[in-house]
Amino acid sequence: MANPRPSLDDASLNILFNEARSHNAWLDRPVEDAVLERLYELARMGPTAANAQPLRLVFVKSQAAKEKLKPALSAGNVDKTMNAPVTAIVAYDTEFYEQMPKLFPARDMKPMFLGMPPEAREKSAYMNSSLQGAYVILAARGLGLDCGPMAGFDNAKVNAAFFPDGKWKSNFLLNLGYGDPARLFPRNPRLDFADACRIE
Repeated sequence: MANPRPSLDDASLNILFNEARSHNAWLDRPVEDAVLERLYELARMGPTAANAQPLRLVFVKSQAAKEKLKPALSAGNVDKTMNAPVTAIVAYDTEFYEQMPKLFPARDMKPMFLGMPPEAREKSAYMNSSLQGAYVILAARGLGLDCGPMAGFDNAKVNAAFFPDGKWKSNFLLNLGYGDPARLFPRNPRLDFADACRIE
């Protein structure tokens, strides 16, 4: 039986996966705001639990914003982040449930989330924003951008600098731009199917 949904060709899959790399060095080429807006428009279409969409993004572009971010970075991440055209703070909204009437109009899901223990609700927001952060990476690659995701930073400092009201919290950082292919490190191995998967 023919697949009713067409699949991407090999060239497209290579852009998203096989030839895509995590970049640490960047070409001197800006990322236009319109590209960032398109990136979000694509990434928001991926699935989340109950369509909760807890992801929130701050695109750090200006020199002033970069200087505000700099003290939170681990030493090994300072240069590559300061030189990146954009650094996205991938964050989540701890009060994401306030948007549920808009995001899930068929049923009132807000009481369900409010009825959760606070730690379970925050875990859901964190998990789903992580999922959405992966969509951001794929959307960026699909739009011709390169990415450099990072966990080497102080979340508390980022939160204090960018989210002082405490409603949003940082998850990870994502450098965005046009990577310098001449400064890539050799690609590390990946696990084979037999090492990482089972079919039962």
